[in-house]
Amino acid sequence: MSVESLIAGLSAIHPKGFDLSLDRITRLLARLDNPHLRIPPAIHVAGTNGKGSTTAFCRAILEAHGKTVHVHTSPHLVNWHERYRLGSPQGGKLVSEALLEDAISRVAKANNGEAITVFEILSAVMFVLFAENPADYSVIEVGLGGRFDATNVIANPLVSVITNIALDHQAWLGDTVAAIAMEKAGIIKPGRPVAIGRQQEGIDDLLADTAEARNSPSMVCGRDYGFYEQAGRFVYQDDMGLLDLPLPVLAGEHQLANAATAIAAMRISGLAIPDEAFERAMTSVVWPGRMERLKPGNLLSRFPQGTEVWVDGGHNPSAGAVIAACLADLDEKRPLPVYMLCGMINTKDPSGFLEAFRGLVRKVVTVPVAESGSSISASDLASIATQSGLDAISTASLDEGIAELVRQLSAAGPCRVMVCGSLYLIGEVLRENGTPPQ
Repeated sequence: MSVESLIAGLSAIHPKGFDLSLDRITRLLARLDNPHLRIPPAIHVAGTNGKGSTTAFCRAILEAHGKTVHVHTSPHLVNWHERYRLGSPQGGKLVSEALLEDAISRVAKANNGEAITVFEILSAVMFVLFAENPADYSVIEVGLGGRFDATNVIANPLVSVITNIALDHQAWLGDTVAAIAMEKAGIIKPGRPVAIGRQQEGIDDLLADTAEARNSPSMVCGRDYGFYEQAGRFVYQDDMGLLDLPLPVLAGEHQLANAATAIAAMRISGLAIPDEAFERAMTSVVWPGRMERLKPGNLLSRFPQGTEVWVDGGHNPSAGAVIAACLADLDEKRPLPVYMLCGMINTKDPSGFLEAFRGLVRKVVTVPVAESGSSISASDLASIATQSGLDAISTASLDEGIAELVRQLSAAGPCRVMVCGSLYLIGEVLRENGTPPQ
């Protein structure tokens, strides 16, 4: 059976969502001879915003240092294989169909049909793959929360990392940023170091106090390390010294914060990484679907010549503010009218997300998110956008949304298009464009 067929079969039996507990994953891993105890030293990354980008920076730094790195991220954009990158001297490769099919089959057999979520099965698959394939390090992104996330069976990480925390997934994690932060802080392990990224006021103290209570050395943004842009360079500084680096190739000021968090994690981990590796990493880092300019492909070819199309899977109010800031930065460099293609799922806060774009976006074209199974209808999303002060029109599909945009852009001249609101939508766009992550 193909990987798609195997996971479809598991999804028919087990729920796709999250059931926050470590009991089932611990039971399953025990039946698999505890592969989580045999993975390469792990960098464990949690957070609301920036955890994927920070994971990508950690990978880039280690690979620039000549190390092989396994990487686990979720969700994927186009193919399930994206969740598992296996380290190699050539920079890591997405897991092959044969390896992933075999690992899923073995994990499913070990589970023997018992109650579990698909995410827990896929987390066990990650531990099996990482234990059975050699590498120097593992970088593992949390799926949801931290304390009861299926990845949190890692007892002795090389370093834990907590990126920016904001409101998201309130139904599972709590309805205040402080409550969510305590869930994320569950990955801080006694005696093991932690790097804490830029936070809202008071949240950094909460995380630092948790680390102190667990006797975990910490590096906290604003207290132990800082960063800024100067004369087109990225400057990072901590007690170990100053790094004068190129600006990261990932777009947006927020990526300076993510890069700094990754650097702090490497520094507090005790690894002896030369300055040259940090420098190379800033220009080699790759993180698809996050403030990424769409590459030439089937979908891009439909737009009028000169159109810039950008994609970002951010979907909560703080991510909306970050994307809006990126658009403002792009406008400073090359002023262009901005149009938006937006789709969102019904567990998000669409008004909070869309309000960030008032005054920035000329027109919003809304579409359903076909792949999610829980899309906000395009008409409802257009109504919410209108209530948020935006001019919006709904369409019935991605194809119709693109056609509507092309119709409007043909009369407007060179423009910038922002595709956003859901990682599912970004995956659909990359698939249709013929440029899936590699």
